[in-house]
Amino acid sequence: MSKEEVEPLLLQTDGSDGHGSQDSDEPMYPHKKGAKTSTVISLQKPVAEHDYSITGEHYDPLSERDIEHPTSNCDTMIHLLKGNIGTGILAMPDAFRNAGLAVGTLGTVLIGLICVHTMHILVKCAHDLCRRTQTPTLSFAEVAEVSFKVGPPPLRRFSSVARMTIDAFLCVTQLGFCCVYFVFVAQNLKHVFDPYMGTWPLQSYMALLLVPMILLNYVRNLKLLAPFSMIANIFMAIGLGIIFYYVFRDPLPSIHRPDFHSGFSSWKQLPLYFGTAIYAFEGIGMVLPLENSMKTPLDFGGWNGVLNTSMIIVGCLYTAVGFFGYLKYGDKVSGSITLDLNQGEVLAESVRLMMALSIFLSYSLQFYVPMDIMWPSIKSRIPTEKMQLISEYAFRTLLVIITFAMAELIPNLGLFISLVGAVSSSTLALIFPPLINILTTWNAGYGKFRWELWKDISIMIFGAVGFAAGTYVSLERILEGHTEP
Repeated sequence: MSKEEVEPLLLQTDGSDGHGSQDSDEPMYPHKKGAKTSTVISLQKPVAEHDYSITGEHYDPLSERDIEHPTSNCDTMIHLLKGNIGTGILAMPDAFRNAGLAVGTLGTVLIGLICVHTMHILVKCAHDLCRRTQTPTLSFAEVAEVSFKVGPPPLRRFSSVARMTIDAFLCVTQLGFCCVYFVFVAQNLKHVFDPYMGTWPLQSYMALLLVPMILLNYVRNLKLLAPFSMIANIFMAIGLGIIFYYVFRDPLPSIHRPDFHSGFSSWKQLPLYFGTAIYAFEGIGMVLPLENSMKTPLDFGGWNGVLNTSMIIVGCLYTAVGFFGYLKYGDKVSGSITLDLNQGEVLAESVRLMMALSIFLSYSLQFYVPMDIMWPSIKSRIPTEKMQLISEYAFRTLLVIITFAMAELIPNLGLFISLVGAVSSSTLALIFPPLINILTTWNAGYGKFRWELWKDISIMIFGAVGFAAGTYVSLERILEGHTEP
């Protein structure tokens, strides 16, 4: 959506000539080009149930979408599964170590339910704001911006700040994933090659990855990355299957052994569990892009829709890997369960190599998001096409080097995952969607006893507490120099 379509028009409300009034600060949103109606949406009076000029109830954004290559329900489900199943699922046994078996299981289910609920909130608010702005689609950042524009008047001046904040957190989150990918690939390669090459520092393996990572991210066309994504998906699926084989190959140890917390671990470690668990449910940023590109977007929501079906599969996999992985390895579990598989066995080494290659190939897909957000504003300041091309390659190289440098500074995979989850994922998944919902529906009310308001505030408090505690404990452990167990 262009800036002109989002910027409020200052219009008079006295029914005179409709020209702009300089002393009015109430926003009005023009209709989208090509819409079936030219009604202007006024937000200067309380929302009435049948006031179409305010609610946009007569405008259906789903029918106005003109998608060149729409995705099927199956395609969307595959993308959701791929977007949520990565290094996070392999860290779930470590998360259970920080929570205990019972608390980890219940907490994963609870966090999963809350994250799925906030995804539904985001989609619902996007549809509502699309109707009110006569716009077929909105991105996450645009939804945040428009929700502030239609919210309480004192907050409307912060609409552009909200958009920039969402974009900033999306960039931090995706670049954080890229840093984790550096550490993950290096650790798995170290476990495979150290017996043959001698003990190398982890940082040396990361340094060997730097040039291949830079070259891979010189691929600028998203379509050319599709084969890499397919290979990554195949390796991830095979690797997970072999991991479950190792977990169930021998009888599971007793839950009464001393290196095992069957109930609750400790309050000190609980924030680390929160950061890892919320990191694992990392798909909030891709919900709107996927829903916006669907052939049948009405199938996205609902009790048995694409979103719920996909996230039930994801939640079950997370819980199973975390539960049985921790039950198998106890407190000796590493930041990735691949590092705990039998050393020296060909099958175990093949899993580590497959997972390393899968995550290596997925790096460029995670890298695409921050490039897509940051590069256009930089490109607009460069005069010639030749300089734009050279500058883009230089900027891509710089971003890869930054993620490499961060990975070198924090080589502990488990703590890195917990930190990224606490800082970025909790903000995007637990704080902003409820806030957007509060602002979007402030004129329409929040239900009996304002239950919806209190529910949204409770989710925001939960996210803020997790953000603060998870970030503090993760940074404390990192600064203390904790290593993998």
